[in-house]
Amino acid sequence: MSSEHDYYILVINPSPLESEMSVLFSGEAQPIALHKMGPAIHDYYLIHTVLSGSGKFSIRDRSYSCRAGDSFLIFPGELFFYQADELQPWSYVWVAFAGRGSGELMETIGASPDEAVIRGTAIPRIRSYYNQLRECFPSGTHPELSNLEANGWLRLLLQQLGLAKRQPAAIDPPTDSAGDYAIKQAIQYLSLQYAQTISIAQMSSMLGYHRTHLCKLFKQSTGISPMQYLMKIRMTRAEQLLLTTSMTIEQISSSVGFGDALYFSRKFRKWRGQAPSEYRHTARNPR
Repeated sequence: MSSEHDYYILVINPSPLESEMSVLFSGEAQPIALHKMGPAIHDYYLIHTVLSGSGKFSIRDRSYSCRAGDSFLIFPGELFFYQADELQPWSYVWVAFAGRGSGELMETIGASPDEAVIRGTAIPRIRSYYNQLRECFPSGTHPELSNLEANGWLRLLLQQLGLAKRQPAAIDPPTDSAGDYAIKQAIQYLSLQYAQTISIAQMSSMLGYHRTHLCKLFKQSTGISPMQYLMKIRMTRAEQLLLTTSMTIEQISSSVGFGDALYFSRKFRKWRGQAPSEYRHTARNPR
């Protein structure tokens, strides 16, 4: 986690398309007060949607104040600057993309360097598009299909921005209860950050819940606690690495969030009934 953010999630497309529009990366973050970026220039399109708090964004010598529900757009080759508010720093999600047809799509939704902020986006729906978009890339099994799916979510996201541009007052009601949405966010967080040192208390605070209450909601929804869910993710990933790579036990341990290989081996034995090396040997050398 960057020292300039209270939390920071980034997912990168390892195999973007070269011949047409393609998502490059996407993320979500809570910057600290007065965190800034720029003045700078990018060579791709970059959209930020503010989830909470506020900040300011500047492009073409024009400054905008942005708050929850606003999206600010960065264009290739255009000098920009943005900064979180001092008292209520924003949190936001973002997506970067490039390729043939990108400019035409931005024109379609009514966005340009002179019209670089779109207000009144429907946060629950558009945030779900960002979340779904980020889920396209972690496996990397079929990059051509991942790109196809990601481009679909990006187009839906742009469609929502276009609607907001034409009807600024339209606000989407949440489709899930607050508790359901928090569980989805918790699962997303655990699924993306399992290789890191994870504090359930910190995750709960990030989602706006007390640890005890979130754990209760999580178990009601999934049947297990957040830590048990995290262990399941880590052990399942460890199994995959043991069977599909030649990585050492220490390397696998570190890759799935364990700093101590011996502790990882004890946990894996409890999970599978075999030590990691024994599990790999048995799977690769069936009788």
